[in-house]
Amino acid sequence: MSVASIEAQKQLDRLVALGYPDVADMSAAAFRSLATPLITALEQSELDEHILLIPTRELVTPESLIARTSINRMAGFTTMPPRDIASFMPQDGFEPPEGPFYIVVDPHTGTKYTNREPDIARKLVESDGRLPLTLEEGLAIATQHPDWLVHKNGFNLLGSRSPDGRVPSIWMSQNAPRLGSVWPSSRHTWLGNAYCMERRGVSLFHYM
Repeated sequence: MSVASIEAQKQLDRLVALGYPDVADMSAAAFRSLATPLITALEQSELDEHILLIPTRELVTPESLIARTSINRMAGFTTMPPRDIASFMPQDGFEPPEGPFYIVVDPHTGTKYTNREPDIARKLVESDGRLPLTLEEGLAIATQHPDWLVHKNGFNLLGSRSPDGRVPSIWMSQNAPRLGSVWPSSRHTWLGNAYCMERRGVSLFHYM
């Protein structure tokens, strides 16, 4: 097994332990089987542990996931209604690869881009050859790396946007992860703008 496949398996185990199969309305075995092709592909890759395993919203809806994050036993929360959360869709160019699972490579909370309006930050992120993270990918950070929230505060997810122009954000509030949103003209010294270097689905490994 490769470093990347071991890391993906570890992240899959965490998703199962947090009850993601229940959210997807399937057994743990069936849920795991959906990730098998991707993990098998990762066994032949040269990627390292700096990846995130992402279930697409066709498998698990993002509005059901914030409560499955936690820091020091403090469960994540949001004050937004489920319909509001569901409205944050990936923008053109940032759609997930096909399949129930995919990975993002070299995710980061974007501390380099703090105190920037989302629209400006997005231009900076893209000009640096990086890809803004989506809502689902930000929830994966809060799930797999809650310590990043503690040490690096919070981050906007510029790859997703609601019809009214807002972008989703995740930050620490009341000692727990909180899912909220910001307007494209707002700026916060404590919010980075998260990014990755690439997204890969199982079909994108076939050339290797």
